[in-house]
Formats: sequence, C-alpha cells, structure tokens
Amino acid sequence: MPDEAIGDREYEALAAFRYALRRFVAFSEAEAKAAGLTPRQHQALLAIKGTPEASHGLAIGQIADHLMIRPNSAVELVDRLAEAGLVLRQPDATDGRRMLVTLTARAESLLQSLSRAHLRELRANRSGLLALLRRM
Repeated sequence: MPDEAIGDREYEALAAFRYALRRFVAFSEAEAKAAGLTPRQHQALLAIKGTPEASHGLAIGQIADHLMIRPNSAVELVDRLAEAGLVLRQPDATDGRRMLVTLTARAESLLQSLSRAHLRELRANRSGLLALLRRM
C-alpha cells in the first residue's frame, strides 16, 4: 500500500476513527478526574494491574514504558501515587536491586470503579468502533 493513493473513504474512516479515539480519551480523562486522579495516574494504576507479567508489581522502567514517559517522570508519578496512598514499593524477590510498585486496596477499589465505567462506555460504542475498523 505504500504507493497506492489514499481515497476519500480512507480519509473519512481515519478521521472518524481518530474522532472516536479522542472521544474515548476525553471520557476517560473526565472519569479519572471525577475519581480524584489525573489521567496519567489512572493510566499508571491500570498498567500496574493490567500487565500480565506484573502479578507481583511493575518496576519503574516498566511503568515508564507502558505510559510512554521518561523513567524520571515515572518516578515522580509513583512518588505522587505513594503519597496519595495508592501504591506501595516493595523489593523484587528475584532481584533485590529493583523495587516493584503494587496497588493498595484503595487503588484497587478506585480502579475497579473506573474500569467498570470504561467497559460500559466501550460496550456502548462497540458496534460503531467495529464498523470503523471494518471500513479500514
């Protein structure tokens, strides 16, 4: 497809998809703020909980990777989450030089509530999102 011309239908599909993504991000940010979190804090909590290999927590570098931020920014974010009582730092049982970040019970509760709202929103828009993907 590199040399193929892009037609109006593709532009329309891409524009509609980007719009749907922006709407979902705006919804997500508003929900996080209503729960007393910044959007980035919500993303961090979700990354810690939702990363399959993170059953014992995530290292700062992994959080930075998941959020696409610099490690020093991830450290500051985790510091703020710890001050808010949402995460704990624990030594990695397999590598004592590393600290793993885990969720507190309060964070688990907040995240569960936010995730319920996000899943409802996605399910409500599922058919439209799938239709947009099929158009591409």
